[in-house]
Amino acid sequence: VQLQASGGGLVQPGGSLRLSCAAPGSIFDLNDMGWYRQAPGKQRELVAGITSGGRTKYTDYLKDRFSISRDSDSDKSTVHLQMNYLKPEDTAVYYCSADSWAAVVTARGQYWGQGTLVTVSS
Repeated sequence: VQLQASGGGLVQPGGSLRLSCAAPGSIFDLNDMGWYRQAPGKQRELVAGITSGGRTKYTDYLKDRFSISRDSDSDKSTVHLQMNYLKPEDTAVYYCSADSWAAVVTARGQYWGQGTLVTVSS
């Protein structure tokens, strides 16, 4: 099962982007999900997570600028990451993940998206 991440791109400092991660309904309804990012030369870090019931968790220093949400239609569901007031240090490849909550928030999720590159630069 592959998660489909999209929405990355080049944005100027202070700008916004909205990332999306589409998942088949068969796993979305049963799984908690999260967004990770990995900057060049750094370890992958959790950005935000959201449970199947809508409870959220954020890395503390990002919670004022980033917002995670989820929605669904008849055959797929999508998790979004709204990123505002972007900074150059937010430049990274962003990955989505799905599994149980404990697995998602510790980067041990069974399902991962392919990654989408976010570049913040003037």
